[in-house]
Amino acid sequence: MALFSKEKIEEEKEEKKSSKKDDAVKTNKAKVVLNTKNSEVAYRVLVEPWVTEKTHSMMSANKYVFKVASGATKTEVKSAIEGIYGVKVEKIAVVNISSKAKYFGRHKGLKAGFKKAILTLKKGDSIELFQGA
Repeated sequence: MALFSKEKIEEEKEEKKSSKKDDAVKTNKAKVVLNTKNSEVAYRVLVEPWVTEKTHSMMSANKYVFKVASGATKTEVKSAIEGIYGVKVEKIAVVNISSKAKYFGRHKGLKAGFKKAILTLKKGDSIELFQGA
């Protein structure tokens, strides 16, 4: 009676294990596709480079500042920078800048807040933000 055979039960267990491994491989491949160089996700995460006198002086210490989307996480920012600029990011610090009250005559309004990411790059890597003269 094959119904009570140990061989059949063992074969079913092996098939289940192999199908789980195949599913794991498929999910890993999907993650790699999102981290490509021209990914739309990367361009949605990074809004613009944040260039001020202070951030310009930080560039000599291999630190770069970018304005990022409000819902962006550190891992998304890291993969976006590494994909677009082709550099290795060592450390990321994220700062939320809160909105500020502004007055227009008698009317009160808000200046929009934003999120910025301070990136420390691997020694020897750099991002060319200024092109031309």
